[in-house]
Amino acid sequence: MRLFTRDRSFYRNLIMLAIPIGLQNLITFAVNFADNLMIGSLGDNAISGVYVGNQMQTVLQMFVAGIEGAILILAAQYWGKKDTASIRKVVSIGVKVAFGVGLVATLLAVSFPAAIIRLFTAEAGVIQEGAVYLQIVGFTYLFFCIAQVMIASMRSVETAKIGLYISLMTLAVNVSLNYVLIFGKLGFPAMGVRGAAVATLISRFLEMLVSSLYVFLKDQKLRFGWKDLLHTDGRLLRDFIRYGLPVIGGQVVWSVNMLANTKILGAYSAGVIAAASITGMLHNLIYVWMNGLSSAVGVITGKTVGAGKYAEMKEYAYTVQMIFLFVGLISGAAVALSRDWFISLYNASPEAQAYSRQFINVISVTIIGTCYQAACLFGLVKSGGDISFVFKNDTIFVFLVVLPSALIAQHLGAAPWVVFAALKCDQILKCFVAVVKINRFNWMKNLTRDQAETT
Repeated sequence: MRLFTRDRSFYRNLIMLAIPIGLQNLITFAVNFADNLMIGSLGDNAISGVYVGNQMQTVLQMFVAGIEGAILILAAQYWGKKDTASIRKVVSIGVKVAFGVGLVATLLAVSFPAAIIRLFTAEAGVIQEGAVYLQIVGFTYLFFCIAQVMIASMRSVETAKIGLYISLMTLAVNVSLNYVLIFGKLGFPAMGVRGAAVATLISRFLEMLVSSLYVFLKDQKLRFGWKDLLHTDGRLLRDFIRYGLPVIGGQVVWSVNMLANTKILGAYSAGVIAAASITGMLHNLIYVWMNGLSSAVGVITGKTVGAGKYAEMKEYAYTVQMIFLFVGLISGAAVALSRDWFISLYNASPEAQAYSRQFINVISVTIIGTCYQAACLFGLVKSGGDISFVFKNDTIFVFLVVLPSALIAQHLGAAPWVVFAALKCDQILKCFVAVVKINRFNWMKNLTRDQAETT
């Protein structure tokens, strides 16, 4: 048993995919961070309002990640067989599902912004700021859904750089407009959180427009056309539902978990909510490079399993586990060392800063487990074809471990950092399940059909 494969093409493909995907994730994070940091100068209510207002975006991202995951898992395996016709059919199904999800999310956010914010907090100042932000940013949801599916379709056939360039454009537009609209520069009035929402709206529209134009007019691998949207392959639709529902279901479970996190922490003061926002941004900053590697591993896994190269895949699996264990240790150290510097970027109250230090201490430990189990379970188990396992695993941990332990701790009057630690405990506990599942190698399943079946 080799812990590191000697196949140089694996490392080359991993790097060639992971770097642009990781950079794209970093830039996507930077767009949100720019909002968060600039709004941070407006005080705890503004920070908390945008944080709570973004919970709808968090839920939407989970749904879209499920749709993307279904596309990537199926399309990457078909890419291993070089069956681009089936990939176009899978992407067409994904676009239609994403459009429906985005439309519903937009209608809810625009119609009931204050009611949605009140689900998470009773702080009047937070509700006011959050509702203003959500009502405008809600219009971005449909654009976001379509753009992410377009980018996922390109990743599935190993075209990762275009997504990076599109994200660079989005970052430049968003940061520039944030500066102008939040603080009132170049003759514009100072709009505060409203300005941040308008900047996000414009940048998301451009992201959708450019990604769609590239896929429909420029891409030469898929050759996706408008006519592909007019037809739905019945067999592949059933496959998308069969294999996609557990992926989407897993994301729904995680959405419920994130919303419950916000609800539980929202019972505390604005300082605790602001600390959760600050900690979440640091966690996401460190997480992006792991996520890029995980996505790259997922494409390689799907392609390798789809081509029927199971012996190679076993060898790759050992290497992937060692890589992500090392990534986790480096990430934990980076979180701990950057704690005080990161907090100093915000104009937060002393209370929020104190809670932020405690929360960041927690994630400096739990992110080690996140990097191993989350990345390996997605990059290997889920992308290798055993989709339902991850869904079942997440469901058990969220509803039987994470939320009950946090609610009990809160009921007993435990300190906020103890409750926060309970909300993150599964990131370590899942590692024990992951190491057993991965090394049994019963997750390698070819999900593709022959071309004759999909015609």
